[in-house]
Amino acid sequence: MGFKHMDTMSINKDWYFDKVYACWLGKNIGGTMGGPYEASKEMLDISGFKTKPGEPLPNDDLDLQLLWLFIIERQGINTVNQNILGEYWVDWIAPHWNEYGIARENLKAGIMPPLSGEIENQRWQRSNGAWIRSEIWAVLFPFCPDVAMKFASMDAMVDHGISEGTYAEIFTVAIQSGAIFNSDIMAVIKNALTKIPSDSLVAKSVQLVIDEYNKGTDYRVVRNMLVELSKDIGFFQAPANVGYVIIGLLYGEGDFKKSMIYAINCGDDTDCTAATVGATLGLFGGTKIIPDDWKEYIGDKIITISVNGQEVYNLPHTCTELTERVLEQVPKMLEFCDVIVDLGENETVPNDEVIKKYNRMTAKEVLYLPKYSYEILNYHHLRAIVEFEKAPVINPNETHNFKIHIKNNCQDTKRLNFRLILPEGWTAPNYKKSLMIEMLMNQDNVDYTTYADFEVSSGEIVQSINNVYVEISGATFAQPIVIPVVFLG
Repeated sequence: MGFKHMDTMSINKDWYFDKVYACWLGKNIGGTMGGPYEASKEMLDISGFKTKPGEPLPNDDLDLQLLWLFIIERQGINTVNQNILGEYWVDWIAPHWNEYGIARENLKAGIMPPLSGEIENQRWQRSNGAWIRSEIWAVLFPFCPDVAMKFASMDAMVDHGISEGTYAEIFTVAIQSGAIFNSDIMAVIKNALTKIPSDSLVAKSVQLVIDEYNKGTDYRVVRNMLVELSKDIGFFQAPANVGYVIIGLLYGEGDFKKSMIYAINCGDDTDCTAATVGATLGLFGGTKIIPDDWKEYIGDKIITISVNGQEVYNLPHTCTELTERVLEQVPKMLEFCDVIVDLGENETVPNDEVIKKYNRMTAKEVLYLPKYSYEILNYHHLRAIVEFEKAPVINPNETHNFKIHIKNNCQDTKRLNFRLILPEGWTAPNYKKSLMIEMLMNQDNVDYTTYADFEVSSGEIVQSINNVYVEISGATFAQPIVIPVVFLG
């Protein structure tokens, strides 16, 4: 019997604590400084804080990340996926505005991610709610950017589906992951740019800033170019605002105050842009990059606004506590990546093979689901993806087609038996009642996925939420597998 190969790595605990603490401190500084100017449509000319000393503003940018850490502490990383994040979202995330509210209502109706971020969300799925919460994944998986990207994509698809909003979080987490082990800001940005589709508006916005920075164009002119580039999708959207972050990172040239002020001066979603600039610079340079007067001004407190505190207990109350709890999880997170880490007093020695292994993927690989689909992740027997022919919205006396992609997770061939449970008056006369799935084999370039096709027809009465259930049973199953399929009326 063979044993799994585990890579090894040494990370100096004080060095990493300093980077992670600077990340959260920078996040708090940026969110607080930018907060009073949020939704400004014109260029600004600020000089610093507008708030009281020692009183950081509450910010959803940080709040949601506290919840993601809570989930990992509570049940371990092996169980975390987009469906679990969606379940916690419904129970414990309070905001009801924009994409947050739409995703929450979709989730409550049984619409699973990424569809929860797609359905009736055309206006906001390209907005800013996802890329502003990417730091937690970067700091939990140091030196493993691909794994950070994987979890960031799960996070983003809950309220943004597969869209510009999700590309934006994949991009920011790639920058923040790179910032941990590479101090060259331009190189890290360019590497992150390779992770997302080059024809996406986020990528075009970032490339515009890089090109104009290299030409020496004034940042105010570049800001207006970004506004023009995004004019078709409008205000408060990810492409332009991510561009403002890159303005701060490049034009600030490593100066924390200059970077922060330039990003805020661009206007729009100023608390988000400034918070991301602050957190990212913290990962690049540690606490020494943050001016002492701003450290003293902001203090250490974290004030929450978006998490239901009556339900989620024991959230971190300070940047120090948040950093300590992140570092407690890091050895477990790296073990999940097959890396044994010495997080202690020894010098940080990055394992180049680990970085090479976990810095290969792109958005195309982590966002593998077809359009109008979601994955069933809570059964060990099989992996299943439900794919609709079109958006799952149905009218009276209408026919809809969907298929279930099924891959065996076990080492024996299985015969599956299907039964459809339909709303009253609905029919599905022609689906196949049984299907064989082959045993899982470790062969490259062999797809063992089997497809089950279904056609359902609604009756005269269609409810606002219509639940179809696909029951799968087999001789070796202790209990049936039930796959929910929801159609909105």
